[in-house]
Amino acid sequence: MTTPANLKYTKSHEWVKQEADGTVTVGITHHAQEMLGDLVFVETPAVGRRLKQGEQCAVAESVKAAGDVYAPLSGEVIAANAELADTPEKINADAYTAWMYRLKPDDPGELAGLLDAAAYQAIAKAEKH
Repeated sequence: MTTPANLKYTKSHEWVKQEADGTVTVGITHHAQEMLGDLVFVETPAVGRRLKQGEQCAVAESVKAAGDVYAPLSGEVIAANAELADTPEKINADAYTAWMYRLKPDDPGELAGLLDAAAYQAIAKAEKH
């Protein structure tokens, strides 16, 4: 699985896609879902919730582990992917299309502090060894 170059990443394995309207879409990376295994439950943050960068805001559970999901940016949750409640395995099928939530950032400048694909790949590769 490649790490899409058009996305930004966090050290805690979230991906961030900047949308044309200034909002961002957030999900967990292929590496994260691979480490967790077959997902059986996903909890997304409530629409309207205000998040601080780095705050735990969602959960992805598999048969073998639960993983916290952290806010890559500060802002307000404007949408949550309700489909994941019934079909969490969509993240296993394609982590980069199965988004978890959308955020309206308080400070779009925070995006600049996130990792590019090459930097994230280096972190993921180091964890595998």
